Amino acid sequence: MPDLNVDSIRKALQDLRDPVLQQSLLELDALDIEVNGKVATVTATLGYPCAGVRAELEQALKQRLLVTEGVDEANVSVLANIPDSGAQKRESIAKVKNIIAVASGKGGVGKSTTAVNLALALSVEGAKVGLLDADIYGPSQPQMLGVGGQKPKVIDNRYMLPIEAHGLKANSMGFLVTEQTPMVWRGPMVSSAFQQLVNQTDWGDLDYLVIDMPPGTGDIQLTLSQSVPVTGAVIVTTPQDIALLDAKKGIEMFRKVNVPVLGVIENMATHICSNCGFEEHIFGSGGGERIAAQYHTPLLGSLPLDLSIREQADGGHPSVIADPESPVSRVYRQIARHTGAQLWLANRSAAAPEISISDD
Repeated sequence: MPDLNVDSIRKALQDLRDPVLQQSLLELDALDIEVNGKVATVTATLGYPCAGVRAELEQALKQRLLVTEGVDEANVSVLANIPDSGAQKRESIAKVKNIIAVASGKGGVGKSTTAVNLALALSVEGAKVGLLDADIYGPSQPQMLGVGGQKPKVIDNRYMLPIEAHGLKANSMGFLVTEQTPMVWRGPMVSSAFQQLVNQTDWGDLDYLVIDMPPGTGDIQLTLSQSVPVTGAVIVTTPQDIALLDAKKGIEMFRKVNVPVLGVIENMATHICSNCGFEEHIFGSGGGERIAAQYHTPLLGSLPLDLSIREQADGGHPSVIADPESPVSRVYRQIARHTGAQLWLANRSAAAPEISISDD
């Protein structure tokens, strides 16, 4: 019998796939393999928060190793190491590894509810997360996080400390004005306020800063692309044709400013009657899948039109926190893993060297 070595372990694991990306763990360079006699030790390091799939992957690795010839003992661990995008950042966001913009082409598609649940799901999956409410005219995150009425502390008359809620670090214009204060501002004032929220908040160490963008493709979006090193964008839409038309504009906008679109989240995809259980597609069906296919970007997940999502967000305890084991929360966590995994791929692609071949 041939001696057990690293190559034989690699061969045994060559078709084992990442549970989210469905790509070879070896091709993702995610496996560290050690062999000592008949003992194989394998560490899988994933570039996204993976609490929800860690046990599944550890079991798959261990089962594969224990049926490999020559292995009497298998030690397996799965870790998450979220890479920094490497973008040059200003002082206040210097320790923020990745910035994700959650956007929509139009209002009313549930973007803010999706943003807060995405941020919370990333946190539950094991990441350090911040949430910036960039809707200057209509901030909603203070209420959704259950911390309305609080004000951030100021350090050295220079930086604001974010409000902490449900494990997130958050800031919003809603913390700086009352609920009755209308923001009657022109575009330049709104852009200036947005930049201050981003750059004058002491975010500290974060794996992800999720930015809840206002709807549309206006001043804030332009300011974001020009002044903030966004790592990737997520587009929220409903299946109906009008929403899809506007979602396309959002995708095109991010493409024009060279921000990778990580994927599409389809909200209000289906409704199940609470009385009879009948399921119907009130806003149409398959819209998110079609737009994702058209722009060659993933459909990160589909969420139902569910009364509990609205009630829990309005009550200051979004679904991921209010009911962690519900089907809706599991979908949000799945979306969070897919978003983090797509960002990992985008960072890997950006870090790949370009090879130039010429006759010189």
